[in-house]
Amino acid sequence: MEHSFFRVLDDTEIETGIERGGARHDGVRRDDVALMDAYSNAVVDVVDTVSPAVVHVQVRSSRGGRTGQGSGSGVIVSPDGLVLTNNHVIDGAQSITLAQGDGQRFGARLVGRDPDTDIAVLRAETTERLKFARLADSKKLRPGQIAIAIGNPLGFQSTVTAGIISAVGRSLRAENGRLIDDVIQTDAALNPGNSGGPLVNSSGHVIGINTATIMGAQGLCFAVASNTAEYVLTQILSHGRVRRGVMGIVAEHVVLPQRIRHALGLTQAGAIGIRSVQNNGPAEAAGLIAGDILIAVDGVAIAGVDDVARVLDAGRIGQKATLTVLRAGEKLEFSIVPEERG
Repeated sequence: MEHSFFRVLDDTEIETGIERGGARHDGVRRDDVALMDAYSNAVVDVVDTVSPAVVHVQVRSSRGGRTGQGSGSGVIVSPDGLVLTNNHVIDGAQSITLAQGDGQRFGARLVGRDPDTDIAVLRAETTERLKFARLADSKKLRPGQIAIAIGNPLGFQSTVTAGIISAVGRSLRAENGRLIDDVIQTDAALNPGNSGGPLVNSSGHVIGINTATIMGAQGLCFAVASNTAEYVLTQILSHGRVRRGVMGIVAEHVVLPQRIRHALGLTQAGAIGIRSVQNNGPAEAAGLIAGDILIAVDGVAIAGVDDVARVLDAGRIGQKATLTVLRAGEKLEFSIVPEERG
């Protein structure tokens, strides 16, 4: 007796596309298969291209007088061995070893790191020219594009997961509390050990550096956008660190009352209140005092403390900027010259 729920089509039925209980055109079936084959081939081609540039980052570390071992992933982005990974992967490292998928191993040294974006730059200690992956322009990304994550989750070499870009331009808080801007959200599964590995597009170019997942949530994984990673890389190669400006204030988020927003024509719901001003700092020189409320820098609205960190990039250091401040209900402007953060 044959049950209609469980049956195997014979060659004739496959060829003609006829199934019991109704007809199905073979052309539709073949289109579906062709589409899945194209997707599969695209992923395979990307993996073949990028996997040689993906490394397993093994770390011996020391914290609080205790030694330990950790691991993550990384991606080689230049033939002379520059590697991008996460700062939290190499934090506290005493020694770093890189392992490629073919079993080749070599040491690495830390070139520089930026906790504010969770990006670190390593240099592979080898004279060989290495296979490397190219960085894409992450500003061109759109939700729905294919995203492929390659890394070493739970120590398994060159593991591949694929999905789509769920959103772009997200913000994610780093381990030091600073907000990382321009983060990519993807549903390509990430697990412990994927951190620092590449998120790549269908052309085999790196669009992000995998950095985090939200525990308990399905399909919520994040990567630092490639443009941010490239900026950090160039800053570290040029200066040994990422240069950022400071104004010399202690601030907190404040909510702007509706009547003040209406009276002054403000669209933002919040701003930052200055709790104190550093002695001999840029803010004191500019004339700011405790109790002032900062609402804009050079016309850019400041709705929270993170907005100040975003605005004070390397280009603001030593350059005059105009601050828009509320003082006793009156809108005032002050000129300030931010200093470099130590």
